[in-house]
Amino acid sequence: MKRVSFRNGKIEVAGNVHLPPEFDGSLSYPAIVLATPGSSVKEQIGGIYAEKLAQRGFVALAFDPSHQGESGGEPRDLEDPAARVEDLRCAVDYLTTLAYVDCNRIGLLGVCAGGGYAISAALTERRFRAVGTVVANDIGEALRRLLPDYRQTLADVANQRTAEAQDGEQRRDPWIPDSLEEAGNAGITDPDVLEAVRFYRESQYRHPNSTNRLLFVSYGSILGFDAFGLVPDLLTQPLQVIVGGRRGTTGQFESGQRLFDLSPSSEKDFMVVEGAGHYDMYYKPEYVDQAVDELTAFYTRYLNT
Repeated sequence: MKRVSFRNGKIEVAGNVHLPPEFDGSLSYPAIVLATPGSSVKEQIGGIYAEKLAQRGFVALAFDPSHQGESGGEPRDLEDPAARVEDLRCAVDYLTTLAYVDCNRIGLLGVCAGGGYAISAALTERRFRAVGTVVANDIGEALRRLLPDYRQTLADVANQRTAEAQDGEQRRDPWIPDSLEEAGNAGITDPDVLEAVRFYRESQYRHPNSTNRLLFVSYGSILGFDAFGLVPDLLTQPLQVIVGGRRGTTGQFESGQRLFDLSPSSEKDFMVVEGAGHYDMYYKPEYVDQAVDELTAFYTRYLNT
């Protein structure tokens, strides 16, 4: 693995390039760009999938989104769909400068919210020759569905922006409770939320660069984001959709099915990993390895030319 950086405009984006075993810099390899879930940093889900794909012969790039992790960008903890999508385009720019990457064999993989960002990027970025998703979500649709009153949230965002313009403090809210104890005290019993807390906040995958904080005004951009709306018109690449068979409140199964149905491509596949829930697909080897095996076959087929 090599620590690298590239630029999205004035922002320096921090990444890790995972290299295949017995890597030879004089050769030319297919490459995969990883789009990570909201709040996640490159050492978490992106790193897990990147390492496994590298073991199967791909150069894999995982990075921290602009405004998050080790990447630059102010304000911190901003989740801006436009910036997230542009990060992916800039990642391709960077890969094309590497002599050991075959510019005609670059694929894209998005996990959770990263799946929606990956699709949005692929709509207009033809250098991505094949697109895979795992438990993909359109974060805009998901939050419009999950928030108690997203119209009120937008009103609150307007008030918050006015307050900050008048030198008020920035507001940052937790993505999820900071601990299982905190979730219990709040009366949260949803298995998906608890599994998210377990993974992000109380497992070996917890990382100090993942703050679990969302700049509140981010909702203004997120709630207006539509990852899949133009798929029938603009998504031309081969598509691999992977979902967990155990449905839950994240809506990952339904989101993946919608994406698959919208895609006009004849080169598409829908895989269900039986028994797996949303967060199982982040890190549990018995489920992740099934996904990676399927993705390896997919990328090998469509990045072979």
